[in-house]
Amino acid sequence: MSASAAVIIPAAGSGSRMKLGHPKQFHMLAGLPILIHTIRAFLNNPNIQRCIVVVPIDWLEEARKLLSQYDISLSNVTITAGGRRRQDSVQAGLALLDDSIDVVLVHDGARPLASQDLITRCYLAACQHGAAIAAVPVKDTLKKVDSDQQITATIDRQGLWQAQTPQAAQLQLLKKAYLESGGEDVTDESSLLEKAGIPVSIVAGSETNLKITSPEDLILAERIMQNNLNPQMRIGHGFDAHRFATGKPLVLGGVTIPHTLGLAGHSDADVVTHALCDAILGALGAQDIGHHFPDSDARFAGIYSILLLEQVIEHAGKNSFCLGNADITIVCQTPRLAPHIQAMRETLAKTCRVGTHLLNVKATTTEKMGYTGREEGISCHAVVLLESRQHN
Repeated sequence: MSASAAVIIPAAGSGSRMKLGHPKQFHMLAGLPILIHTIRAFLNNPNIQRCIVVVPIDWLEEARKLLSQYDISLSNVTITAGGRRRQDSVQAGLALLDDSIDVVLVHDGARPLASQDLITRCYLAACQHGAAIAAVPVKDTLKKVDSDQQITATIDRQGLWQAQTPQAAQLQLLKKAYLESGGEDVTDESSLLEKAGIPVSIVAGSETNLKITSPEDLILAERIMQNNLNPQMRIGHGFDAHRFATGKPLVLGGVTIPHTLGLAGHSDADVVTHALCDAILGALGAQDIGHHFPDSDARFAGIYSILLLEQVIEHAGKNSFCLGNADITIVCQTPRLAPHIQAMRETLAKTCRVGTHLLNVKATTTEKMGYTGREEGISCHAVVLLESRQHN
């Protein structure tokens, strides 16, 4: 069983060195606030169940407005006020996590370019070793200078690494470090872990995993992000329809809907998941769901269609594609689906390994026209955008 994980994003600094008139984490980068880029990176990672964002107390309301503006649900994101020091802000985030979380990652709010691969590797290293941080080896010669800016020594860079984030640790180990050394001034979480005698492993970071600290960093990050936002893309459309049948549960988008009728089909007849599968396969140029999971194969009799979607996503991954976003429209006269839409989004998004904000589900009627209007069955359309994984 995989370990549950949360991320704490300390973003409570003022960023005064940037001279922007507002905290740098709220500054725009490639069309979005820096903080939104950072939050989305973790919401898009399937290992992360909760996100705690720590902001200046005067910016609490603004942060909540930003989440709403960019369609980030507060169901798994919590905004809280930070403290004077970075470690105070992280501790404020820790206070909101209970023992249902096994691993916690801490990531700078102004470091918006962390890749999915790096997040996952830090998470896995913490699961295996207890604690780990992203870091890159020091490449340049290091000089020690005095108060007059005169060189006093050259530092041997052998074995020296430059710490980045994410910094990940098993929750109880990080709590132990705070309990024993939290009163001391430190610049990152690994320092507290070291002081508590807890070993910390290194995960190879990336030179592009920039922390925005100067105007020049903004220019460089913009260029990197523009490159990342132009991957190879594929668009696909899927459609499916099933007639109503007695004696079967009604399953839509992986969710069982209370209703007197189910849908007829070889599998669970989940018309929503089938349409999504067909859209993904269409984008890949890989025929359709009937080709991969034929109704002549007894293995698929009555199967939960989410299991088929898992295989389709695996197929996309093997072809170096991942889901960019999906838009799904369910057409039915009855039952009323509005109360179940969010559960469908969450189930499908988790299976597709994306955040819920990237998977939209909506329902409509045909005003009693046609076979759906006559309540003979349900149909569904799905449109997807696949992206090449080279940019992650």
